[in-house]
Amino acid sequence: METRGLLDKLLKSGQDLMQKQAGGKATARAGQGSQLGNLISGAGGGALAASTIGLLMGNKMARKMGGKVITYGGLAALGVIAYKAFNNWQQQNKAATPQVQPQTADRLPAPEAELHSKAVLRALIGAAKADGHIDDRERQLIHGEVTGLTGDQEVQSWFDKELHKPLDPAEIAKSATTPEIAAEMYLASLLMVDEQNFMERSYLDELARQMKLEPSFKAELEKQAMEAAG
Repeated sequence: METRGLLDKLLKSGQDLMQKQAGGKATARAGQGSQLGNLISGAGGGALAASTIGLLMGNKMARKMGGKVITYGGLAALGVIAYKAFNNWQQQNKAATPQVQPQTADRLPAPEAELHSKAVLRALIGAAKADGHIDDRERQLIHGEVTGLTGDQEVQSWFDKELHKPLDPAEIAKSATTPEIAAEMYLASLLMVDEQNFMERSYLDELARQMKLEPSFKAELEKQAMEAAG
């Protein structure tokens, strides 16, 4: 099962959706650029503009994304931001934290990056459900969109099962088998949730707790995401 391609398309959808919705204004804003939008939009733009899955999973992301296309995109973008957060956090906690070279998704060969990809995709699906708005009809529409995006029946079946599962941050957190994966999952979830929404913010905090993210490291991830989006 190969989830990387589907994940990259989902991560890129927010940028394209924002541009389609806002037209010329979005294009003008894109010229100004934000590092996070640049990184995640990646080469080629989004493939899911105005689609059902783009609206459900990309619309929230569009509020936090913008900018012109540069080298990095998709999963690699999350790895870049997680890597910077790791380095900064380690420097700030030298006495208590072993200094290691973070193995984030942008620094891994394809098979290992695929493991990160599957975990991040699971986190995105969970975060998309955090406000409880995806009903049965929307799930059916999303299934149709995913079928159109990938011919891999194993990926289709896996995605469908994840979408229909009751939301359980403890279950999602089990995919965070390394600190780097946990960081990337948290960043992806942070992109998806509305932090002003109590249900979504509570879900995000519980996910971080279940993944055992150190509060200071969680704060550094949020800081890096904010700086990249600024």
